[in-house]
Amino acid sequence: MQTGKIGVTTENIFPIIKKFLYSDHEIFLRELISNAVDATQKLKTMASVGDYKGEAGNTTIYVSLDKKKKTIKVSDQGIGMTAEELDKYLNQIAFSSANDFLDKYKDQANSIIGHFGLGFYSSFMVSDKVEVVTKSWQEGAKAVKWTCDGSPEYSIEDSERESRGTDVILHIDKESKDFLEEDKIEQLLRKYCKFLPVEIAFGKEKEWKDGKMVETGKDKIINNTKPAWTLKPSDLKDEDYQKFYRELYPSGDEPLFNIHLNVDYPFKLTGILYFPKIKSNIEIQKNKIQLYSNQVFVTDSVEGIVPEFLTLLHGVLDSPDIPLNVSRSYLQSDSNVKKISSHITKKVADRLNDIFKNNREEFEKKWDNLKLFIEYGMITEEKFYEKVSKFALLKNTDDKCFTYEEYEKLVKENQTDKNKTLIYLYSTNKTDQYAYIEKAKARGYDVLNLDGQLDVHLINHLETKLKECRFVRVDSDIIDKLIQKDETRESKLAAEKQDDLKSVFTVKTKGKDFYNVTFENLDENESPVTITQSEFMRRMKDMSQMGGGMNFYGELPDSYNLVLNSNHKLIHKISEDLGAEKGAELSANDKERKRLKEEVEFMEKEHSKKKPEELSQMEKDDLEKLRKELESIENSRKDILESYGAENRTVRQLVDLALLANNMLRGEELSAFVKRSVELM
Repeated sequence: MQTGKIGVTTENIFPIIKKFLYSDHEIFLRELISNAVDATQKLKTMASVGDYKGEAGNTTIYVSLDKKKKTIKVSDQGIGMTAEELDKYLNQIAFSSANDFLDKYKDQANSIIGHFGLGFYSSFMVSDKVEVVTKSWQEGAKAVKWTCDGSPEYSIEDSERESRGTDVILHIDKESKDFLEEDKIEQLLRKYCKFLPVEIAFGKEKEWKDGKMVETGKDKIINNTKPAWTLKPSDLKDEDYQKFYRELYPSGDEPLFNIHLNVDYPFKLTGILYFPKIKSNIEIQKNKIQLYSNQVFVTDSVEGIVPEFLTLLHGVLDSPDIPLNVSRSYLQSDSNVKKISSHITKKVADRLNDIFKNNREEFEKKWDNLKLFIEYGMITEEKFYEKVSKFALLKNTDDKCFTYEEYEKLVKENQTDKNKTLIYLYSTNKTDQYAYIEKAKARGYDVLNLDGQLDVHLINHLETKLKECRFVRVDSDIIDKLIQKDETRESKLAAEKQDDLKSVFTVKTKGKDFYNVTFENLDENESPVTITQSEFMRRMKDMSQMGGGMNFYGELPDSYNLVLNSNHKLIHKISEDLGAEKGAELSANDKERKRLKEEVEFMEKEHSKKKPEELSQMEKDDLEKLRKELESIENSRKDILESYGAENRTVRQLVDLALLANNMLRGEELSAFVKRSVELM
């Protein structure tokens, strides 16, 4: 019997410490299974080149639990080890059998996974003792047993094993007793080993018989050894890709389409990515891409390995060039990872372009489901934007689709304003903004339907990309000012009457003032009253709700413009009625206001002739008194006008109609409007 101390130095133990720091304890099973697969693949490789003359026989890897003995055993029928190899690979951690093997069989060793000797030691994270019973493939080899309790001391002794291969037996410690549960081990096997290239058996298949589940005696194989991504695309049909998607995600909608990746140079990468049906909602799962290294599961957190927007895709990526156990920061700076990320971005853009070119009709049908993903990529990845902007679509309110170039040609002549800026009109809700859309269409304008959750961010981006253009929401201004032309229209309502009506129409709505009542010289057939909201303020508020770094805008109250048509007959009628009912009162107020204003102006002029220190206190007090009297008379006038507006049913009706057109009339105010409408008929 041989005893000794494991050859661990500060230099060669560092990779192990690093592994433990960045891994969960559960990865011990992945590492042991990977080593078993590695040993099995080595045997197959040696047999393929004639170095191994015997029969490979059953190469299934068996995983078994013994709750009474508190052990987990992983058994393979691979190449096994001699006592000398055990000593080298387990006791001198600085060496790796995989490296030696690759040197000899580098042309046939593409399927080899492990770095045997490093991953193996992860077993001590859950065990207080580990035994390895192994028998080499070499003729006349004897079985040997290695035992270690987690300290540097070990022992190697002769043992018994009928066939070649290795058994690793873990004596599970008290803190890790959860790993002695059958469900837990099966869960880990299906997580990490679901697609390993060698069959892995855990327990027996069961069937329902005589009112209960009974074992059939047939091994329960938990993995698919030939997943779709390892096969040639030419050997797969659409139904094969769909079947594999259901294997990955048993529940959920069918994907839109897929991309099969198969790269050999300058790095090795295989995989299948699926475009899921992404609705316009913010709750998007980003853990649907599974990362593998030679069919060994690594992680489903692929941020840093692929660009952020690609995390919306589903599927599998497999690359031996991505290390198994390293920190995220390492991945983000690794040159291979960056190359892989750029390549995937290009392949995704190319695939989308192929679909657009070959079957545009189908592409347009799927646009609503693709839109969120594509827009996310365009906003966040410059190279993706450059490729995708040639076939990304804009959809108008008539559900017609256009590329950016096509849409520019469609609207350029009619929707270019007097400053040579192309105005893209858009709606965010076809139902709520219906009246505004119809007004725009009546002018011959086209209106885009931008109701997606990223559209506000997209139009900000497009305004920096597309030449001399601006996006304007269709309800952000009156129709004449959405796209300003050179022609002007005169007002039929005098300026002083407009000033009075501004106060008349300062009415309370939903507990808020319309902060800005304005007049516009519109066609007499246009609406008498229109409600608009500033494009800039509304867009900033929308972005703040989406977390666009504009939070202070989100805290501001909503403000609107109440725009009065100075040429509409109803506005003129209200002005005439105001004069008839309040003319004498307003005239008296005007007379007094004019007198006070003249006195204030005269006194201010006299005061300006002196230096401030030369003015007496009486002079200052007299001026201040006049100013307060003027302010009082002006407030009195405002009260007269606002009271008139509040009691005038036509004013209230016009404001409510404008609110109704803007989908802003609800509850008690809507009920009052309906009642008033009946009374006015």
